[in-house]
Amino acid sequence: MTPERDVLITEVSLRDGSHAIAHQFTLEQVVKAVAAMRDAGIPYIEVSHGEGLGGSSLQYGLSRTDEMKLIEAAVSIRGESRISVLVIPGIGTIADMKQAAELGVESVHIGTHVTEADVSAQHIHKAKELGLETIGFLMMSHMAPVGKLVEQAKLMESYGADAVYMYDSAGALLPNQVKERVRALRQHLGIDIGFHGHNNLSLAVANTLVAIEEGARRVDGSIRCFGAGGGNAQTEVLVAVLERMGIKTGINLYRIMDIAEEIISPLMASPPEITRDILILGYAGVYSSFLLHAKRAAKRFGVDTRDILIELGRRKTVGGQEDLIVDIAAELARMQHSAP
Repeated sequence: MTPERDVLITEVSLRDGSHAIAHQFTLEQVVKAVAAMRDAGIPYIEVSHGEGLGGSSLQYGLSRTDEMKLIEAAVSIRGESRISVLVIPGIGTIADMKQAAELGVESVHIGTHVTEADVSAQHIHKAKELGLETIGFLMMSHMAPVGKLVEQAKLMESYGADAVYMYDSAGALLPNQVKERVRALRQHLGIDIGFHGHNNLSLAVANTLVAIEEGARRVDGSIRCFGAGGGNAQTEVLVAVLERMGIKTGINLYRIMDIAEEIISPLMASPPEITRDILILGYAGVYSSFLLHAKRAAKRFGVDTRDILIELGRRKTVGGQEDLIVDIAAELARMQHSAP
């Protein structure tokens, strides 16, 4: 019997969490986690490289395990849960998406930078042809004014998206900004609205609650905040708070708490914490997956990670511009050496 749900939660720790461990998931880890999430009643479980299908590369980080093998294994034990994947046009191809669909994936998130929804048209059309539930999402939503966000979301709706998410990829939005944006989307779109928050300013759960109050029916969570940067809205906390509010998620609270302690926590290199580097991500408005790249470049060139991230924010860099991180680190090092 399908549980009653007022809000649909997509659990992203097996995709966004990939960033936090340099994409080193094993088949056994994913199978164990998916089985437990299924039994806890999680409706959507996202499985893929942190950057989505096709992300395994020298630029974004090589996966330890072929993501298609991870997806195939997840699908084989999904039960009532749906397995979802992320596709970013320019990284993931239509061929990748078709292969995932053939393996039994039922839902796909197709994402672009907040001002570039037009590049999603071909992928959204193809996803619908493949019979996939198709979710458009707009990354780095803090970088566009409300009117532009609505304009871009309406483009995705016109291409056939079943829902549109706004992604606070940098964890930079404040609650009043989330409220304004989700309210505008709800007023202008005829499809479901979704929200994906990062916790770099320790606001992911608060922002997710604001989004739900303003009409978002779909939200993302990550068990134990296991995700890029400061992680995402903590799924087990979100479920507990929503239950207190009388909002049904259909997720078993005790089981999701057990998964956090017994399955996800051991996978994490360190417990979630708002460190100085993560705080700077939100403060500077920088893509959360840039953190590991920036830390490596800082160590290599002997500069402060925060200076790299602040400069990335100043230049308004977006996902796909990871190559600039090394250039900026080198520039900062040269400036330091030439200073009197």
